[in-house]
Amino acid sequence: MLIPAALENQITTENASQIRAKIIAEGANGPTTPDAHKSLHERGVFVIPDILANAGGVTTSYFEWVQDRHGYFWEEEEVNKRLEAKMVEAFKDVLQTSTKYKTDMRTGAYVVAINRVATVTRMRGMYA
Repeated sequence: MLIPAALENQITTENASQIRAKIIAEGANGPTTPDAHKSLHERGVFVIPDILANAGGVTTSYFEWVQDRHGYFWEEEEVNKRLEAKMVEAFKDVLQTSTKYKTDMRTGAYVVAINRVATVTRMRGMYA
């Protein structure tokens, strides 16, 4: 497993062929260029995209906002439990979508996101 977690554009077409890992979990924002991503996917490397793999911080920030709005606070164990549940659910949703459409996880994540925005837009009656 490879976890590029510092800088963007670190996995490129120049070095993608040298990667031996079967799984890449993108901890950084945009660590893989689009062409390198395509190359990795064609080689069968399972890439967990940045928008999924590093969503824990944003999710935890949301939990903090919810707690502040309600005036009560969870213990660290409760935050971790809720975070794990959300991340596992998100991974399953993206994996299921990528499998359904026979595509990579990044595209699966985009499909999940677009569907969620479309659903909320329809529910709110916007652009109807």
